[in-house]
Amino acid sequence: VWTERYPDPRTKIHLNRNTPPCAGPGMWLTNRSRPATMGSFMRVIMVTLAMLPAASAFAPRSLAPRFVGGRRGVSEVFAAASASDLSLEGLTAKLEELVTAKNCGPILIRLSWHDAGVFADGNGLTGGCPNAAMRFTDGGEGAFGANAGLPDVALGLLEPITAKYVEDGGFLSHADLWTLAANVAIKVMGGPDVPTRFGRTDAKDSSESVESQVGRLPDGDKGSDHLRDIFQPKGFSDKDIVVLSGAHTVGECHLDRSGFDGPWTEEPLKFDNTYFKEMMAKSYDAETASQGCPQHRNADTKTIMLISDLALLEDPAFKPHVETYAADQSAFFKDFVSAWVKLQELGCTDLRKGP
Repeated sequence: VWTERYPDPRTKIHLNRNTPPCAGPGMWLTNRSRPATMGSFMRVIMVTLAMLPAASAFAPRSLAPRFVGGRRGVSEVFAAASASDLSLEGLTAKLEELVTAKNCGPILIRLSWHDAGVFADGNGLTGGCPNAAMRFTDGGEGAFGANAGLPDVALGLLEPITAKYVEDGGFLSHADLWTLAANVAIKVMGGPDVPTRFGRTDAKDSSESVESQVGRLPDGDKGSDHLRDIFQPKGFSDKDIVVLSGAHTVGECHLDRSGFDGPWTEEPLKFDNTYFKEMMAKSYDAETASQGCPQHRNADTKTIMLISDLALLEDPAFKPHVETYAADQSAFFKDFVSAWVKLQELGCTDLRKGP
């Protein structure tokens, strides 16, 4: 899957203390193909530019070394040179390949949801935004129990793309990549087109996490009052709560991550309105998963529903929306896109259409 059309941006020229002073910015050109008759001429030019005090000012724009955080390095120059290799179309294609090859769409959706879903403005809580703080596992969001499996499994799957487009290429932020990855996954699995805006700022370390998952991310073993306590401080209505719950139409619960066990639907890699249809059509028996978590399972298909899922049928304000989405997939898709984009942009400002 990861065969590249272009050289791997992670390939760097490492300079040591024995490297002559002229072997600084611009040496990347010595590894690029060029007509043999021009080789010596170009080397002379680049050595001369590298020795000038203000090489950036005299060099053509494409040759000027990049400065990141006040530090000049060969990898930054390489990133500038390969910028034309990076595009939103190319990134989207890579994400589509990943989701198709690894069947990892559900966990990418969960990654984006838990990154953005910590936002709150009510019930004594404030702050939080999609800032990719989960990539730091020394504390904070990367260590939340609710995020089990995300810093290692989800980010491990994204690592080759992250290396090219975020760490080396500087094409977009980690948080923007997670957002786009979820939206691509939704589409690949048969769901609606979800527009993605860019400009999220990454956390620099775990200290930029929110203080706790409590009151910010929902628990599967609680009912409708809990769902409102979690989602209303984010600005969501009863309809929004129901439609966002529809993301459970894909994926499954894993004992080692959530303590629950099983898929919600019979086709957990297909994004459609089956979650609502099965919820209304099937009966579910109460059981306790081996980790001690209460859940419900259909005896015939072995699919599950959590207490928080069945609360959508039991609450008189939630149930009409379940019925609507079970009967009309287009209505589900339309309302889901609206609520999902709102979720992904919680706490963000100055977002733009492209990276």
